[in-house]
Amino acid sequence: MEATTLQLSDPRAGAEVVHDPEECQKRSLELLEEMGFPKGVLPLKNLVECGRVRETGFVWMKQSAPSEHYFEGSKTLTSYATEVTSYVEKGKMRKMTGVKSKQLLMWVTITEMRVDIPCSGKIHFKSVVGIGKSFAITDFMTEEEKVKYLESKKSGDDNDKK
Repeated sequence: MEATTLQLSDPRAGAEVVHDPEECQKRSLELLEEMGFPKGVLPLKNLVECGRVRETGFVWMKQSAPSEHYFEGSKTLTSYATEVTSYVEKGKMRKMTGVKSKQLLMWVTITEMRVDIPCSGKIHFKSVVGIGKSFAITDFMTEEEKVKYLESKKSGDDNDKK
């Protein structure tokens, strides 16, 4: 009976798990793209494990060590723990763990990321106390994504003028 209870409460039960670093990197980028997020929003390094439970949306990514990344566009320093977890759905990552952003002089735990679908050009972050902040989505895009996004916006503007 106890084993059944444990299995039901284990968010990783039934997960697809990968341990190959290259495959983890590939899958993490595919996940971000599938959920509508820019590929640069989770610049995790040296991934050693990633997993996903499609039924519940639970995902995790493990790095060999914690890392930090400075997002130039938003002027934000972000810290990533050895393990980052979240429940994902189209346009949203919720109940996140392992991500902190430096705001002023203190680290703030990020618990949710959201992008508008269709894209409004903004990405929204929420902290554990519910305080949120929005940035331009281009601040978190790879250079390749940024070029495509800006071209699509430009061609959309051209179409609007016709």
